[in-house]
Formats: sequence, structure tokens, C-alpha cells
Amino acid sequence: MLKKLIQQAKDPLYKNSFFIMLSSITNAGFGFFFWMIAARLYSAEDVGIATALLSSLNLIILFSRLGFDYSIIRFFPKGNKSRILSTSIVISTSFAILFGILFIAFVDVFFSKLHPLRNLMFSAVFLMTAAVSSVTSLTAQSFIALRRGELYFLQNLAAGSRILFLFFLTFLGSAGIFGSVSFAFLFVLILALLLIGRTVGLSLSVDADYVRESFRFSAGNYLASLFSIAPNQILPIMVLNLLGAEKAAYYYVAFAIAGLIFLIPGSMSASLFVEGSHGESLRKNVLKSLAAIAVLLTPAVIFICLFGDFILHLFGKDYVQAFELLRLFALSSFFFAVVSVYLAVKRVQMDVRRIILLNGLNCFALLTLSYLLIPKFDILGAGYAWIATYFTSSLIVGFLVVKKERWI
Repeated sequence: MLKKLIQQAKDPLYKNSFFIMLSSITNAGFGFFFWMIAARLYSAEDVGIATALLSSLNLIILFSRLGFDYSIIRFFPKGNKSRILSTSIVISTSFAILFGILFIAFVDVFFSKLHPLRNLMFSAVFLMTAAVSSVTSLTAQSFIALRRGELYFLQNLAAGSRILFLFFLTFLGSAGIFGSVSFAFLFVLILALLLIGRTVGLSLSVDADYVRESFRFSAGNYLASLFSIAPNQILPIMVLNLLGAEKAAYYYVAFAIAGLIFLIPGSMSASLFVEGSHGESLRKNVLKSLAAIAVLLTPAVIFICLFGDFILHLFGKDYVQAFELLRLFALSSFFFAVVSVYLAVKRVQMDVRRIILLNGLNCFALLTLSYLLIPKFDILGAGYAWIATYFTSSLIVGFLVVKKERWI
């Protein structure tokens, strides 16, 4: 029995999954304490505006990746790692700065409640944070692609320093919360460059051959990732505009806690993608991933549904208003898991068309339902939209598998 456990611990799928999951748990844990402390030190309005600012930053990073985050994992095993990473960083970071400038230029037109961006100095900090975040997000993907999950874990561990800065920037309000993340990203950048320099190496150059070779895969996954991730960043801004800053804070805290659950299928799916890209047995790893997700996810959902109100109370008594929303997020994780594993398989098979179609459907349904249901059911409307969207999506996946589509 012990020998079997040791063998499983050395299994690349489980080893990489363990560090990816540990990184996600650590990051989510730091996020939990970060927002809990922020909720104690800052007003709900400041928290709400800060969540929208950070969601805007994440949207900019998402748009600037151009699919290189997925191509790093897919092409690292057989390509020139230094050229692949350098090319990805140079192009993505350039676009991050460009999109950041455009966002600031039109902030008064579309996002008038994000008033800190009217300050020239804060705008400069916002652009710097976008550039730094772009680099660190791609080095993180490189560690995963190298099967060096322990380095990815170290990078996420360093990001926890954002909690410390919260205590010193309270006089800045919502800008102080954002600034705490900015300082932490600078620390992470220094560490990431030291680690990546020892494993891959970097240069300020662009490999045109790699861009051409990976273009179709990058472009397809770029569009797919926009559909997949953008709603998570748009919804806090939507809640802010429809219900106000306080409700945006309640929504974001509930979603941050639910993120502890979503990381289970997310981590296993990411590792499944890595192992499949290295040529490991897809069918065998899919079955192992589903089994591990079921074992870990079930008790986590039960715990949240029973004790989620207590966890929310740690942020402040007003945040308990988001308990029912948190339950809905937790229940939707089962459907989310089915979709995540299926999409990981499709990425290994480079079936970009199927990924785009499914993620596009999810994006359209989630945002449309949220926009229609939030005014009627308050923040619970977002939870109903999550349940409906991923339940429908998992049914579609089930139908495709039952029809004996070649996916494993």
C-alpha cells in the first residue's frame, strides 16, 4: 500500500496536479485573508470599487495574452523554451500596456464609477501593474509546462505579500487595496525572473517562426479563453453598475470563497492538459482526474453549504447576505468540473473549434442571464445564472460523450 502511494506521488499527473492545486489553495487562501482583512480595514464601498479595478486589470491581462499562455504549455515540450517564453512575454506585455492605455482613456465613458483612474499617478501605477502582471502570469505558465509545479507554488507564495501592504495603505481607500496588489506583483516579478533565468532563460526578442507555427492554436485558444474567463471579470463590474459598490463587494467575496472549490477541477484539468501535451495516455489520465475531482469536490461543497455563513461572517456581519449566493456557486462546481475536464481533453487534441463553441455558449449564456436576473433577484441572480449555464453546458458535454464522440 505504501509502495503504491509512493509510486502515485511520483506520477507526473499527480505531482504536477498537487503543486498546481497547492498553489491554487495557497493563492485562494491568501485571497481569502486579503479580502477578509480589507473588509475590516476599508469600507464596503472601497472594497467594491477595488474589486472592479482588479477585475478590469485582469480583463486587460486576459485580452493581452493572445493565447500564448496555452501555446507555452503545448509547444514547450518540443520547442526552444527560451525563444517561446521570450516571444510570448514581449508581445503580450506590449499589448497589456496598449490595452491599459485605451482602458484609461475611455474609463469616464464606460466605467465612470472607477474614479481612481482619473488620477494621473494612479493611472501610471495601473499601467505598471498591468505590465508586471503580464510577465508573471506567463512565467507561471512556463513553470507548469516544465512540470516544475514547485516553482509555480513559490511564485504564488510570494504573491501572498499583498496582505502585508494592506495595513500601510488604508489612507488611500480603494487605491490602497489596489496598491497592495501592485507592490506584491513587483516582488513576485523579481522572484519569477530569478527562477526562470535558472531554468529557461530570457531575451528581449521575438521568434517569428514560433509565432507563425503557433498562430492557429494561440488564436483559437485566445478566443476560447476570452469566452471562458472574461465573464468572471465582467460580472463584478456589472454588479457594481447595476447594484452599487457594496453589493459588488458582497458578490466578489462570495465568488472568492467559491474559488477555493473551483480550483479543484481547475487544477486537475490544467495538469491533465500538461500530461496530454507530453504524450501521456489521455484516457487513463481522464479517468484518474475525474476520480480525484469527485473525491475532493464532494466534501468541499458539503462544507461550504453547511458552514459558508460562518466563513462570510469573518469578513463582517453584512457579508453574510451573500450566503445563498455562495451556496449556488458551490453547487455549480460539479457541472463546472465536467466542462473543465472535457475542455482539457479538447486542448490536448487541439480541437480549438469545439473549445471556442462551448466557451462561447457559456460566456453568452452567463452574461445574458446575469444581466437579466441580477436586477430581479439582486446578487442571487448571478448565482442562478451560474447554475443554469454550467448545468446546460455539462448536459451538452454528456450528450457528446454518449454519442461516442472520440474524446478519450
